[in-house]
Amino acid sequence: MSGQRGSTSRIRATGRRRRKPSRRRRAAVVAAWGLAGLVVVGGSGLGYAYFHLNGNLKAVDINNALGKNRPENVDNGSEDILVLGSDSRSGANAAYGEDQGGARSDTAMVVHVNKGHKSASVVSIPRDTLVTRPECTGDVSGEPVAGQERAMFNTAYEVGGPACAVKTVEAMSGIRMDHYIEVDFTGFKKLVDKLGGVEITTSRAIDDPKSHLDLAPGTHTLNGEQALGLVRTRKSVGDGSDLGRIQLQQDFIKALIKQATSVGVLDGTKLYGIADTATKAVTTDSDLGSVTRLASFATGLKGLGADDVRMVTLPVRYDPADPNRVVPLEEESKQVWTALRADQPIPASALEKSAGDKGDAGQIVR
Repeated sequence: MSGQRGSTSRIRATGRRRRKPSRRRRAAVVAAWGLAGLVVVGGSGLGYAYFHLNGNLKAVDINNALGKNRPENVDNGSEDILVLGSDSRSGANAAYGEDQGGARSDTAMVVHVNKGHKSASVVSIPRDTLVTRPECTGDVSGEPVAGQERAMFNTAYEVGGPACAVKTVEAMSGIRMDHYIEVDFTGFKKLVDKLGGVEITTSRAIDDPKSHLDLAPGTHTLNGEQALGLVRTRKSVGDGSDLGRIQLQQDFIKALIKQATSVGVLDGTKLYGIADTATKAVTTDSDLGSVTRLASFATGLKGLGADDVRMVTLPVRYDPADPNRVVPLEEESKQVWTALRADQPIPASALEKSAGDKGDAGQIVR
């Protein structure tokens, strides 16, 4: 999520300590959103809950938009999900800066859930990665949008919406995305607040005027605004690039997973509030576009905990022609995508030469 635009009030953490999460650590990367299923499957308000929560969901028919010219749909029990954080400045998101003509995918992660759903690999794609963007259909105009060499990855969403983002990832990886999940600034904030905040510990101070985040070293319970500031922080961590911010995002997501699974399953009122917020916060592909389908999907991932998820950055190097951009390391990226297609762990050798996952940014938050 972007750390370059916006002018909200300065965020300062309370430093208030929070009771450690319970041992209920069975979660998926999207477990916070899947909590809707816990409300639907039981409780006296079943009918109302279903229709209300179902009405909250927004879905995109990715399969229809992309047609048949896609990678093979490998039915081996594994699943691949493209998770995007969008930086739209429309509506309530206008507080984070002026609309620059279209939303972009500020955060992009390919989530591969292994066969048996006992482990997962997450590959973050830096938004400034220069890629070959395929021809897409305009998200608003419906007119063809020409492909482009050396296009920034996040422009795919800008010119063609979710379908073009999925098409671009599939062209890069050769892997068919089974599902698509998107969340924007406001939805992210509200979801964190409904969860009661997320506890993190910082090893050193974070003071980023761009994201308006000011955290002292120590343990903090971040509210939604502070959490958004953290995942947008860029200038004050690592080398100031998007690569350091990705490491912060990955560490925060693991903390979010743990927090989501600490919510008491018998607290129906709280769960309903979380489910209501979560279903308003996300856009999914049409195969997940109902509460029953989303609940079934989440139930299939309940065996995953934060320690079962390995998160890496796509192997990249800084572009010699523009140090503000990165380009994929061709052979190493192939290793990553080949491992996911084969439902195997990502080899350490694929990451050794990458500019990502380096520096101290990954040691700041735990």
